[in-house]
Order: sequence, then structure tokens, then C-alpha cells
Amino acid sequence: MSKYNIDDILSELSDSGKPQRKGGKHRIDQSEAAFSPLPSMPAHQGDVGRQASLDDPAVKQRPRTAPDARVGKAISDVFSPEGGTSGDEYDTSELAQELVSAGAVSAEDMAQAQAIVKQTPGRRLVEVLLERGADEESVQRVVAQNAGLTFERIDLHAGLEGGFDGQMLQRLGGDYCRGHLVMPLRMEGQRAVMGVVRPDDVFLFDELRERLGVVGVKVVVVTGFDIRGALEVAGLGEQQAEPQDVDLNEILDQVDEQDVQVEKSESQEVDLEQKAGESPVIRYVNYIIQQAIKEGASDIHIEPADKKLKVRFRIDGVLFEAMNPPAAMSAAITSRLKIMANLDISERRIPQDGRIRCVVAGRKLDLRMSTLPNTYGEKTVMRILDTKSINVQLEDLGFAEDTLQVWRSLVTAPHGITLVTGPTGSGKTTTLYASLRTLDKNKMNISTVEDPVEYHLEGITQTQTHEKIGMTFAKALKALLRQDPDVIMLGEIRDMETALTAVQAALTGHLVLSTLHTNDAPSSITRLVNIGLEPFLVGAAVNGVLAQRLLRRLCKHCKTEETPSEEMAEFLEMQGLGSRKVWTAKGCEKCRGTGYSGRVGIYELLAVDDRLRDVIAGNPNVSEFRRMCMERGMITLRMDGMNKVKQGLSTVQEVLRVTDGNH
Repeated sequence: MSKYNIDDILSELSDSGKPQRKGGKHRIDQSEAAFSPLPSMPAHQGDVGRQASLDDPAVKQRPRTAPDARVGKAISDVFSPEGGTSGDEYDTSELAQELVSAGAVSAEDMAQAQAIVKQTPGRRLVEVLLERGADEESVQRVVAQNAGLTFERIDLHAGLEGGFDGQMLQRLGGDYCRGHLVMPLRMEGQRAVMGVVRPDDVFLFDELRERLGVVGVKVVVVTGFDIRGALEVAGLGEQQAEPQDVDLNEILDQVDEQDVQVEKSESQEVDLEQKAGESPVIRYVNYIIQQAIKEGASDIHIEPADKKLKVRFRIDGVLFEAMNPPAAMSAAITSRLKIMANLDISERRIPQDGRIRCVVAGRKLDLRMSTLPNTYGEKTVMRILDTKSINVQLEDLGFAEDTLQVWRSLVTAPHGITLVTGPTGSGKTTTLYASLRTLDKNKMNISTVEDPVEYHLEGITQTQTHEKIGMTFAKALKALLRQDPDVIMLGEIRDMETALTAVQAALTGHLVLSTLHTNDAPSSITRLVNIGLEPFLVGAAVNGVLAQRLLRRLCKHCKTEETPSEEMAEFLEMQGLGSRKVWTAKGCEKCRGTGYSGRVGIYELLAVDDRLRDVIAGNPNVSEFRRMCMERGMITLRMDGMNKVKQGLSTVQEVLRVTDGNH
């Protein structure tokens, strides 16, 4: 919004209310039609028969003019009906740039806030920024500067003795000031000085002038915190204003009937849009799923609060707030998702887990759904299992050439245990599935035991565990050993029984692939010993351990090289990297202002040779064993991450985020 003189605007708005100056000529006397022939109907009835009288020769017709000609220049610059935009839909791009330039918000937070405003009609950019934790004073200072107004803080300590005007506050009423976020501060001559939060609402100022009965209004920008504090000081109490209704029709009109379909069985697909006319909740749930798939999200979080419902997407491993549906829709959205997952909609006291099979834009997806009761309802989290995202080759995961060669030899070994370790969401399943695809499924019997089976692989027998009926990893593994397997993939080694069975399978000529939850590769060896295995069994059975993490990949459209700071240059020198230039994430529209798009893996591969087998049999401590592995050439997670930085794939900040000094 451009900068305007607000006094000129208010002057034009209030001209009609000014008293006629003595000896002056009234504005209507200057009108060409002021003394036109008598009307063909009584006064005050022209609007009723206006259409019928358009061709009446007795009524002199005023020529149609452009909107700018019917109002003053200052107002026409602020508000023009052309284009069909409302007063609230003014261009915020200039304000956004000024907020980022002034340091009031970061570029990433601004991009996320603009995305929320775009996805949730009726939300204002400043409101979203404040909800996301932006400093209100800093934001309002920039808003005032953008509008060409003065920014002030209300003196709450002075209160009615100079902080704000009690008489005008009483005339307006506490509810009115709270609802419109305005506060009368003082009188300056014939004008009332009003503190406002939204300086773009120019038509509110004329209403204030009429309510207060003053000649004019001077506007200054204040914070909502100060207004609520002033009302508290005045004894009017603090009340929450009712949230504005969001126009769902604008959102739901964008969702086509064939966008999302739910599968109830392999042979039957039910279109979710068939009952769209009965409830907008159905279409809104479809809209959430559709947007998550469009943004490339891996998880959907629906989190109810007191006066707000927040929907967040996990994109490239980081959560982003995507939209804010009306809080009243919380229970309805949760119930709709429960119906889709065949869960009990009447039970809201205990957690529930389910699965939704659906088709979005022709792609078959599985949504693994979990509900958890909280203070304001039920939080719902859905993991998006997309077969397209899992169908990647080993060469595309980010392995270094020498690491990839060693890993291929481990997954094609005739027997032994090969482990993949890392926290949840680090890509362990993707790596194991990509490794299984490299095996000859026609000549080998490959079986898996998973909890749950997330992706279905052709030519591979996949078994799901059921703890409630005693179908554990250990029991399923024992059953698989009677199925003449060549390769067995275990979802996770959790307990002594499973670990011992896996070791026995490895020592009897089977290749076992499995996962562990440890921080690095050497820790996996000591974890197996801590579970209860004898160290000599671990040394004899384990062939290798792969620890991995996922880094956000730099956006290829906006990544740039910059000269690092002195501190960063010193750190890069310690890591063995050149300090003249370093890749940084800038942010653009294609990466949602984050500077990152997609992910790449970093790996720490420990291949167990005869020397290390002897060391493991002696049950070494973790620190000693890690040092020995590094001396024998093991590349740590941080070292591999720094190599990715050197290649321009990611940034130093990303490497430091997912690794620690021991990695």
C-alpha cells in the first residue's frame, strides 16, 4: 500500500459533515445538475423508480464517470472498485518487503505467513505474523511507516490522566474499541487523536468522527497489546473478540470432485465429492489432503487450540504452518477423518490408529493416521505414504562413490547382519527398500517383517506384526526361517529375543537387514551388547552398520555463494574446507522462501573387518570403539555432510542442525 496523507483522506470523507461556512458556496451549488427541472416523482422516492426513470426526459441524467472521478484523489488512490477487490484485499507485497528489510520478521517466516494468508481467505498478513511470534511493536512500526503515519505507545502508567481519553472511551464503549482495535488518546484542537491497529481501514475513521461528534480524526498507529492494556486499566475487563468467519466457499470452490477419492477395498473406490453438497467438511478435508500432496509434505498435523485450529505440513523434514480453518470445524474434521480410517468416532478419550487408502490426482496413497486426545479435542497426525517417493535408486540417495560400492557388497553378502541406524524420519526405510530392489527377486526368496507394512514391494513377501495377538518380530522371524529364505528384512531389532533370533539366522547362512535407533554407527554395536547379546556373537554376525541423516537440499533456483563471516571461516578451516566462499540459502517463490527444496542423505558406514571383530569380542566402550573406527578410515556423518556442503548440495547450518560434534 502506497504512502498517503491520511489527513487528506479524512478531509474528503468528512466534507459532507462540515457546517456551511458563512458566505461560502455549498458544494451542491457547484453541481451542474443542482438546478435541473423538477423531478417526475416526489422527493426521496427516486431510488424506488430509478430504473424506470432513466429515460425520463424530465430528469436530467448525470453522466457516468470513472470511479476515480466520483471521489477525491486521496481516497481513489486507496480504494478503487475496479478489479473487484474489497478494501481488505489491498496489496501487501510492499509491506512484506519493508517488514523483511527492517528485520521485523525473517524472509522464511514472511514466506510462510504469506502462504497461510493465501490458503486461508479472510486472514490478514499482520495477524498471521503476530500469531507466529513476531514482535508486535516492530511490526506496527513498519506498518505505520508504510502508511505514512506516526507510531506511538500508549502510556498505560498514566492511564486516564494522560495515557488515553476516558470521556471519548466511554462514548465509544469498551466493546466497540475492543472489536475494532481503536483507542481515543487525546484531543488536538478540534480533532480527536485515535490509536488504531489497522491504518488501512479508512472508512472506520469517518465512523469514529460521527460517533465522537468531532470535526476530524487524526490517526496514529499503536499496538493491540496497548489497547487491551488500556481497556484493562479503564476497568472494562479483557474479553476475547469473536474470531472472524472464514469464507470457506472461496476455498472449497478450488477442490474438484475427482481430486481425492477414498478406497474402501481393492475393488471399490468411493468418490469423496459425491456428498459435497451435504457438508463442506468433506470438501475441506479433501482440500487439506490435496494441498499436502501438492506441497510435497510427508506428514499432516491438525492441532486444535482454544480459539484456533492449526494445520501444519512437514516438508523436507521441517514443519510449516499451512492454514487456519475455523476452530468450530475441529471436531467435524476429526470425525470425517475417523470415518475415512474406519475408526470409532464416538470414542474421544483414548488414542486411535488407522489407515486411509485414497487416490489423489490419479496417485494411490496410504495415509497412516493417529489421533491423540488433548485439552481442546483430538490432535490428528497423518503420515503420507506415497509409493512414488519410495521408488528411488540407490544412486540417487546421495552416497559417495566409495561408500556406495562398499554398501552394495554388504547387501549382496551371502550371510550376516547389516544394520541401518538413525532417528525416526532419517530415511532408513527408503534405503532398505532401495537396497532390496537391487537384489534378484526371481532367483532369491526375499521376505520382510514390518510394523507396519508401509509400502508394498512386488516380488517380496511382506509380513506385518500384531503385538496384541502375539505376532512379534521374534515370532514372525522364527516362522520365516522355516520358509527357506535367502534375505530377511526386519523392521527393527527391539529386544533380546529378536536380536538373538536374527544372530542365529545370520550365523546359519541367511542375510538379515534391519534397523536400530542409535545416533551413529559405532553405537549400534554396543547397543546390541546392551540388549543382551554376547559380544563374540555380535562380532561374528554383524557385517556392517550404516548411520544416516537427511539434509535439506539447497534450492537450485536461488542458492548463492557468499563470503563467510570470520567465525564461519575459522570453522570451515577446521573442517578442511576453503573459507573464501560458502553456499547459502536465500529463498524464492519456488522453495516457499526457505532456500531449500528436497533432501539429500549423509552417511556413516562402518564395515566390520577381522580386526574390528576381535575388538568387538572384547566389549569396548563406545568412545574407544568410535576412535578406532575413525582411525581405520570411517567417514563420519559430519565429514560426509561437509563434503555435501563443498559440492553445493546443502549448507553448513543444515549439517550442524542434524549432527553433533561426535558425528
